[in-house]
Amino acid sequence: MNGADFLADVRRRLKKELGRDPKDKDLVDRFDITRTALHRWKNSPDLSALQMGALLFRSTKNEIAKSEANAITPLVEFLELHIVQSKGGSKFEIFGVSDENKNEHPYLGGLRRELESHRGIYIFHDSRGRALYVGKTRSQTLWREINLALNRDREVQKIRRVRHPEIRVKFKTSEEKRRQIRLRSVQLHQLAKYVSAYKVTDGLIGELESLLIRSFANDLLNARMENFTWQNGEVGSKSQTRISSRKLRNAGGHDLTAA
Repeated sequence: MNGADFLADVRRRLKKELGRDPKDKDLVDRFDITRTALHRWKNSPDLSALQMGALLFRSTKNEIAKSEANAITPLVEFLELHIVQSKGGSKFEIFGVSDENKNEHPYLGGLRRELESHRGIYIFHDSRGRALYVGKTRSQTLWREINLALNRDREVQKIRRVRHPEIRVKFKTSEEKRRQIRLRSVQLHQLAKYVSAYKVTDGLIGELESLLIRSFANDLLNARMENFTWQNGEVGSKSQTRISSRKLRNAGGHDLTAA
């Protein structure tokens, strides 16, 4: 095989992947070779089977190492929530990025853009740092899914409370009616104090969520116990075989609160 023709084909494929014309550094990084070796390949009229075999194993090892290094990346951990209303005023968001003068907070603005750019796993914590809710998202962004979870009504999410009057009535001091302490449904924004979020490679999102849920099965109240899956073929394909026949939802989470 002619070295120049081989590298030309590789460059063509990399251009589709990168969205730009690849440079020599891109090939060096992809194949895990030196620039000197790359130059020799360009001028080689006939690449040997030994060279191609070595390239295959070296590049495969390099890609595996990159995948492992980037499989799980913390975006933020135990960020204290500063819950605000959305622009429309109908929902709550975990934080706002603008002050009263409409100036963007540099840290929160950058964090929001990161959450809007990635998918993965998120965890809400209570004021003592205990996990309340674990969720995942494969299709929509972490920012969108986290805020949807913050506002989601879920029957299993309950704590014991007293229902006090919500209308303008006079408090009757010692004559106040004795109200019952009962289990009442609450939304996550009424319980959560902190949030953590992790960018996770697509093929591990479901597995990592299952691991988190199953690792603390005796301590958590879950709406559903997730199962690990075996992957055959592409992630999410019909060839995917599951321990359970129940399909996992594309996005959602699990309550970790004790009733």
